[in-house]
Amino acid sequence: MKRYVKTIFKIVEKDLILELKSKEVINSMLIFSLLVVIVFSFIFEPGAEYKDEIAAGILWMAITFSGVLGLNKSMINEINGGNLNALLLAPVDRSAIFFGKVFSNFLFLILMELMTVPIFMVFYNINLFEKQIIGTLLVFILGSYGFSVLGTLFSLISVKSKTRELMLPLLLLPLLVPIILASIQSLNIFYFSGTFENAFKWLKLIGVFDIVFTCVIYIIFDFVVEE
Repeated sequence: MKRYVKTIFKIVEKDLILELKSKEVINSMLIFSLLVVIVFSFIFEPGAEYKDEIAAGILWMAITFSGVLGLNKSMINEINGGNLNALLLAPVDRSAIFFGKVFSNFLFLILMELMTVPIFMVFYNINLFEKQIIGTLLVFILGSYGFSVLGTLFSLISVKSKTRELMLPLLLLPLLVPIILASIQSLNIFYFSGTFENAFKWLKLIGVFDIVFTCVIYIIFDFVVEE
């Protein structure tokens, strides 16, 4: 178990060091998410009240599509450098390699959100953390982890395809619908009422989604890599 955790940590450390040098993944994700946020902010009339009801949807749309872009760039870097083949040949559990990539992508996504969300709140004149800080943070953490688990798997599957830019969203987005929907609903509930009771069923859905796919991918990952 200690070796398993150490393998995950080393892969995350490698990805963070490489990203600090190039800043390619974070920058592309951040620029794209900010473009979505800023462009959609111009569709609202000044002082429009209905923007509060759809703001969470716009935010998660920005997170989702910038996340897909980041997944593509992250996995292409692994393929181009030959890093992925070297990792798969290493005498370690292959699922540890997978979860190392999952946590790397999760950290990149969280870093992007940390920079995007404050700008989003300024442009849309709303405070997502006004009534429920812990619940709102939980939505971002659970939602981002679920995105990273499925996104890492399908980016591995699609990265060698000639149409990988198209293939990844086609494979990933339909399966992400429950987590995106639950995240949007949870954010809306926390913003308007701030109560855990109303949001619990949506948070539970995200949590079950994360656990189920983590377990399933842990079991089948060796077969996916072999194919």
